Amino acid sequence: MNLAVVIIVSYLLRSIPLGYLIVSVKTGSDVRQTGSGATGGTNVSRRAGKVAGVATLILDAAKGAVAVLFAKLMTSDMDHAAWYVGIAGITAILGHIFPIWLKFRGGKGVATGVGVFAVLAPFAVLAAGVIFVVVVLVTRYVSLGSMIAAIFIPVFLWIETLIRPLQDASALISTALVSAALIVYAHRANISRLLNRTENKF
Repeated sequence: MNLAVVIIVSYLLRSIPLGYLIVSVKTGSDVRQTGSGATGGTNVSRRAGKVAGVATLILDAAKGAVAVLFAKLMTSDMDHAAWYVGIAGITAILGHIFPIWLKFRGGKGVATGVGVFAVLAPFAVLAAGVIFVVVVLVTRYVSLGSMIAAIFIPVFLWIETLIRPLQDASALISTALVSAALIVYAHRANISRLLNRTENKF
């Protein structure tokens, strides 16, 4: 029962489309009609300004973190708790990408992923953040930086296991691999535009 509650709460919490709501309140328009059509911070900034974009990023990350912290609380006395927390993290990312409130058309899952792994694997997130900044500075493509950073989180986790033992390493790395795959999938339109050299630069 606890696991079912965790999954449902994680999904519904992340399904709340804060970027969509911020743009709607500030401009009266639908952020999905702008740029990439996503509800995340980058697209929000294009429609409603940088402050709105940053607010969206912070709030989206916070909801990812809260979903994982809630899962930790609810499953702390259960066997295989790390796997259940990982499932909650993945469900939270799914909630952002496929929000029930917006007919399953949401964001890219990046900020949510940051919030999830800021709790689960902070060092990997910091290292991936450096990769993100370098890629964006060099290419000016936020989408490319986001995908590469997401792919590197499981890599950095694996490297961390070589340096020091990580508790529940298998669950962490598996969660990171699935999350990276979801984020890359959510960027499939961006990948097409990158290949065609029509992707928007930041």
